[in-house]
Amino acid sequence: MNKTVKLFLLSSLLLVVAQSAGARTYPKLTDAQAAASAKNYQQYCALCHGEDRQGHVNDNAPSLRSKSLLETGVQERRMVIGYGRPGTPMPGFFDELGGPLSKPEIYYMALWLQEQTGVTEKNISSGMIEGDVALGEALYGKECVECHGARGEGITGTALGNQAMLSMTRDKFIRHAIENGRQGTPMPAFGERFSPEQLDALTAFIRSRATGWEVRKPVLRRPPAVEDYILNPDGDSPDFQLKDGRYVMSSDLHEAMQAKKRMVLLDTRAMSLWQMANIEGSVPMPYYYEDVPQLAKDLPRDGTWIVTYCECPRAAAEHVNQKLVALGFEKTAVLWEGAYGWISLGYPVSPGETRPADTGMLRED
Repeated sequence: MNKTVKLFLLSSLLLVVAQSAGARTYPKLTDAQAAASAKNYQQYCALCHGEDRQGHVNDNAPSLRSKSLLETGVQERRMVIGYGRPGTPMPGFFDELGGPLSKPEIYYMALWLQEQTGVTEKNISSGMIEGDVALGEALYGKECVECHGARGEGITGTALGNQAMLSMTRDKFIRHAIENGRQGTPMPAFGERFSPEQLDALTAFIRSRATGWEVRKPVLRRPPAVEDYILNPDGDSPDFQLKDGRYVMSSDLHEAMQAKKRMVLLDTRAMSLWQMANIEGSVPMPYYYEDVPQLAKDLPRDGTWIVTYCECPRAAAEHVNQKLVALGFEKTAVLWEGAYGWISLGYPVSPGETRPADTGMLRED
């Protein structure tokens, strides 16, 4: 039996569930699976969600200790881990999107998070919730805008207007979050204040904000070859005036690129985000790579500027920058505004080609 078939059978077996009294249980992870998941969490997730899953370490990443979040299902977590939240700093980690995790590894991670808190998954059914959208809009404007943003863009709370999130999330998952809040976060339990009709109305309004239902995946492309790491190899060195001795502003970086200055750009986001769009000529060096010294062997040590950037705007870029400095690279800088800021200021990116993603790949078998 080949490896692919074995993995398929293993994941299928592990996804067999026993349902009773409205609860859902899963087979316990083996010691090896749990250890691998813990290692993957620290490598890929801790930078934003915290080493102890406490949340809000970077980019307003939510707490992964919240009972009300974790009891709503392994399936929802598989989809978020696999496909991310496009339009936010949360990347997709599924290897089908260019990420580092296989389907079984994503399942084990989702289950490991649940095992850490000891909660039992609730059997939250599918189906649309009907409610008064106009009433929900009024409630949202009064209670939710401060954290989630007027257009659901997310400020200190989750981006509720995210198409991918809404396309992969059940109505009753949304209602459960509104009703029960998120323990350990500023998100209160509105079930203590709202009637069932108001909870339905707010859920219906949030659902109505979905302007599209398609999740897309990149058509994978090759990173630059080593010999192409240096942009404008015959150009002069840029004369960057760094903010606080570390940060280069987008306007200065763009000016240097337009003037064909010699430099290296490192994209420190997850590989799936580099595939979607990146600053042209950048080399992917995701923050979660463990063997940075090996990768750094291909970087120039002749005084060429090395600029790191990420999404968020700086946490991952600073993480990699600090490792490069520790390895003895002297001319390093971090893009102050990050990729979001770069784009919002009108500077160009190199978009990847995408096609519709089969989100059924990570749904329960």
